[in-house]
Amino acid sequence: MRSGGTRDAKLQSLCDLLRSGVPHYHWVGFYMADEAERVLRLGPFAGAPTEHAVIPYGRGICGQVAVDPRTFVVPDVSEQGNYLSCSIDVRSEIVVPVMVAGRFVGQLDIDSHELSPFTGEDRLFLDALCDEVALAWGE
Repeated sequence: MRSGGTRDAKLQSLCDLLRSGVPHYHWVGFYMADEAERVLRLGPFAGAPTEHAVIPYGRGICGQVAVDPRTFVVPDVSEQGNYLSCSIDVRSEIVVPVMVAGRFVGQLDIDSHELSPFTGEDRLFLDALCDEVALAWGE
């Protein structure tokens, strides 16, 4: 993350790498916090296009993580009342906040077409990855 290129180019490369490298990561994307408007704006992503380019804080899992920035794992989206459907194929989701100096700046959102594929190892890996993303956020 800390070598050449723009932030968005680095994040796009990361999305592409995660999607191609982990079989159960079917959609991988970053949402950026817009504090002034209290919305998340879709940034770089890999996977099918989504209609959710702007998500208000508090709406859906991503919006919920914007309000309460903690990693949120949804093993089965059909059992989650606050889920925003991006595709009929999505069965599970993990959302990991990106925090810079204690401030929420964005998040990594990963959807899977499998039920309950996200393990404790996925969570640890993605939490650590987002910590690294945060270190390079302003570069």
